[in-house]
Amino acid sequence: MKKRLLSVLFATACMGGVAVAGAAEFNTSVPMKVKGAATFYVPGHIDGLGLVELMVDTGSGYMTINEEALRELKRTNNARYVRDLRGILANGSEMVVPVYRLTAVNIGGNCRINDVEAAVFPGKTRFILGLSVLQKAAPFIFSLEPASLVLSHCAPGTGERVAVTVPTTTTTLAK
Repeated sequence: MKKRLLSVLFATACMGGVAVAGAAEFNTSVPMKVKGAATFYVPGHIDGLGLVELMVDTGSGYMTINEEALRELKRTNNARYVRDLRGILANGSEMVVPVYRLTAVNIGGNCRINDVEAAVFPGKTRFILGLSVLQKAAPFIFSLEPASLVLSHCAPGTGERVAVTVPTTTTTLAK
C-alpha cells in the first residue's frame, strides 16, 4: 500500500509574510497521537501546571486552557491577565473569554516556547495548541503520515518530563 504524506507548511505566512525555510529550521519533531478521524494530540508541559495533552488545531488563533488550569497557574504565578477577547467558535456562536500570558509551554519535551498567550474557556474543556503558540515555532509542518508536528525556533526544554507516545495505528483520511 502506497503511503501518502500530507503536509501543511506554515512558513511565516502565519505571521503575515512569506519566507523560505532555511536548513537550520524544522529541527524539532514531535510525534502526534491520532484520536478519532481528524484529531491529533501532542504531549506538553505548562510551567506551573505540569503535564498536559494538547489537541493540535491550526484553525484556532489561540492556545486554550480551562478555568481549573488557570486557578493553578495563577496560584503558582505563571499566568498574567492580558485582555478580554471576543471570538467566534467553530459552531458560529460568539463568546468573550479572558486571555492570559503563560510563562512557558513545552511541546513534546524538546520545544520550549516562552511567553505564550492562552484564551481561558469555562469548565474543564480540553487544552488546544493553537496559532498563538505555533506561530512562535514557525515555520512548521503538520504531517499526517507519519503523524508528527515538525517545529522550528525551539528553545531546549529545561528538564520537564513529557510523556511521548507514538500512535500504533494509522488513520487514512484521503486517498
